[in-house]
This record gives sequence, structure tokens and C-alpha cells, in this order.
Amino acid sequence: MASEDHTINSGSSNPDYEIVKHIKIDIKNEPEDPNLKKWNIYKVPCNLRSLNESAYTPQLISIGPLHYGREKLNPMQTQKLLYLKFFRRRVKNNLDQFKQYLTSKEADIRQCYAEKLRYDIDKVKYDIDEEKLVEMMLLDSVFIMELFLRVQRQKSEEDNKNGKNVEKQTYPDDIIMKQSWLNKSIQRDLLLLENQIPLFILQELYNIVPDKKRTSFIELAHDYFDCYHAYKKAESCSDQETAASSSSNGKPSKDKPQHFTDLIRSFYICKNLDDFKKRYPFKNATKLRESGVSFEKEKVDYKPLLDIKFEKIAILSWFLCLGCFPNFTYFQARLQIPELKVDDTTECVLRNLIAFEQCHYPNQPYICSYVSFIDSLIHTKDDVELLVEKEVIRHELGSHKEVATLVNGLCKYVVSDKTCYADKIKSLNEHYQNQWYRTIAALRLVYFRDTWRASSTLAGIVVLAFTIFNFWRVVRLVLDLDRRGRP
Repeated sequence: MASEDHTINSGSSNPDYEIVKHIKIDIKNEPEDPNLKKWNIYKVPCNLRSLNESAYTPQLISIGPLHYGREKLNPMQTQKLLYLKFFRRRVKNNLDQFKQYLTSKEADIRQCYAEKLRYDIDKVKYDIDEEKLVEMMLLDSVFIMELFLRVQRQKSEEDNKNGKNVEKQTYPDDIIMKQSWLNKSIQRDLLLLENQIPLFILQELYNIVPDKKRTSFIELAHDYFDCYHAYKKAESCSDQETAASSSSNGKPSKDKPQHFTDLIRSFYICKNLDDFKKRYPFKNATKLRESGVSFEKEKVDYKPLLDIKFEKIAILSWFLCLGCFPNFTYFQARLQIPELKVDDTTECVLRNLIAFEQCHYPNQPYICSYVSFIDSLIHTKDDVELLVEKEVIRHELGSHKEVATLVNGLCKYVVSDKTCYADKIKSLNEHYQNQWYRTIAALRLVYFRDTWRASSTLAGIVVLAFTIFNFWRVVRLVLDLDRRGRP
């Protein structure tokens, strides 16, 4: 764009505007309209990054341009070149066509990134030109593809050998396959928001892979990231295969997984979520229990993480104390939550998904809604203890307090005033505000907490009733005798 100087003139006679007449605005570097860009890969906002920088930063490998050139990550470049050699053999040196494809899509690839593409060498910044970007995408996409195919083969052979360790027989010279911690660390780096390449590139590369065991790259990616979703892959794969294959034209849409962060987000989202409405606060887990709310792990396996349900039959809920007996759960107000596993990678995964939603899905903050919901349930370690007892949370951290601290820190600086759980929150608040439910729940906690205590309580009630009945019989007998003895 040619350089232009524009002078701001004012027709006002006010002397204060005389200064304005001499102001010149240089617009030679005028930014382009951001609405014209097809951004889907972002730098994490500074306020979120400041909370835990390591959660957003690759530890072993850089993928894409945003962390390219970092000295700490350079050792893995050798492994990328090694995988390139192996992959060329796999496809019989048929990479020229793919490189031509990358060159033709260079502009589309560049538009996927919200940042100007630059890299640092010795603290000097360099722009990434077309040749460098194509070279980078080729090397990174080939590394990912070869890694996924090797992991798939290794898992397949382990299944065929009834779970026996066959790592050395599969790829004896591959350090990534031999060392599980290294493979796990790379897997963690591949889901980071700032460490992504467009998914349509990988789908195009998968098209030239011979003897494929999976029909699409989406299925292959599901196999690789299977530890991040606990539900069946079938229905989610069928939805995403068509989207991913159609995304190979280089024009991503918000209905398709556009990279691995987006793909993992799709693992957790279910189809039956409510519309977004204004978010209101609600009570924590221990307070809700005091009003008679029972927490349950979702009984059906392989449920998406966000599939939270609150069920209550109005008439039966008036008899909450009967809910402690087996097969009497319909007397309870039940909050059913799929099990959340909390380990060393949980914070990293959720923080990157939250950051992605803040940048890309501000009007569809499903992950933010879920994390906010869990955050509202957990205030102290006592809430965590209750949810662990009910198998809603399973964690591998040192203490319940660590879990509470982790969850409570996830929503800091998150901007969202709406939630997809608004109707459930409204029902929980209405239930909690009902004085009868709280009274009956208090009685239940004291006298009907479990089957044995309930049995003892009922036995005591029966004995008391029998005693009162006998006492009344004796009183009536005495009164009758007294009446007969009178003249």
C-alpha cells in the first residue's frame, strides 16, 4: 500500500481545534481488516498466559511458526528430519506433489495464523517468507503423520499380542517409541494452541499414504489422542470425517475441527447441550448436598465430559429420605456428571481449550461453561472430597486441596457471562431455596445417610410406634377398669 498523509481539518472556529489542524496521520502501515482473515491459530492472550506460562509453551517440539527457532526445541528438528527420511520411503518418494499443494495453499495457510509469522534466531526477528513457510509445513506435517502411523502400528501389535510389551520389536531404533515419557510429552505439545498447523494440510498428506488402516486422518488422530477422550470414537468420527475431508480446500469453517486443539475440544462436546443464557451463581457441592442433591457419576460409560444432567421427579423428591435405599434413587434430586480425571496434564489441556474458545468461539464457550460449572461446585477441599467419594472426580494429585486450587484458578481472567448450563443452574437454585428440601435433607444426613443408618432409624421408629401403641392400650385399659369400678 502506498504511503499517504492525511491532514485533519476542522471547520470549527474554536481555538482548541487549531492544534488538530497540524496533526498528520501516517497510514502507510494501516492494518488490514481482521474480518477478512480466516484466523483459527492464535497466540494466547497475555493475561491468560501470565497465570501459567508453561501450560501454553511447548517443552520438546515446535510445530508451526509460532515457536519456530527456539533454541530449547532445536534437538527435535533432527528427529523431524529422520522421520522425513522414513516417510519418503513409506510413500515411495511421492512428496513432490504434496509440496506443490503446500505452495499453492501458502496464502491460505498464512491466513490461519492471527499473528504475523516471524521467528527468532539469536534474539533477532526474521519474517517467514513463502519458501520457509512451505518447508516448515512440509517437515512438521510429515513428522506428525509418521508419528501417528507408528503409534497406530505399535498399538495394533500390542493388541494382537494380548497387551504384551512389543515396543522393541516394532521400532527398535526409534527413541520416541522406546521411551513412553517422550511420546507422552510430544503428545502434550501437539495439543497446545500455539503449536498448531492447519488440519487440512494433514488430511491432504494422508491421501498419499499407502495401505491405510483408517479411512480418514480424523480417525488416525482419534487413535493418537485417545487418552483425552473417554467415550466411544464412532459417532464423533463419523461427524468429523466429512468435515475434515471437505476442509482440504484450505477454507476452514467453524463447524469443522481446524487443528488438534479444536479436535480435542470436539471430544468433550455433546449434541444435546442447551442454548447459551445468562450465567448466575449457585451453591457449591457440600451446600447442594445439604439441600438433598445427590451427586452421581454418569452410569453410562463413554459419555462426553460436558454431558451434565440434573434430574428430579417433583412429587418423589418430597420424600428425599427414602433415597438412601437401593433402587430408590428416583426419590433423589440427582446431579449426574461424567467422571473428570485430574492429573498432570489436565490443567494444560483445559487452559489451552479455554484460550482457544476465548479467541475463536466467544459465542460458543462450551469448555468455559463446563469449567465454570465445576469451579462453582468446588470451593474447598471438602467439596473435592465429596465429589471424589461420589466418583465424579478421580485425581492423581497430592491432595484434595491441590485439586481445589487447580480448578479455582482455571477461570481467572476468562471473559464470559453466559453458559450452556443455565437451565440446570436455575433448577439447582430453585431446589436449594426450597425450605422443605433442606429440612428433609438435614434429616436424611443425620438419620438416613446410608442403608444401615436408615434401617436403624426405621427400626427405632417402629419400636417407638409400638411403644406408643402399647402405652395407649394400657392407658385405655386403666381407664376402662376405672370406669367399671365406679358405682
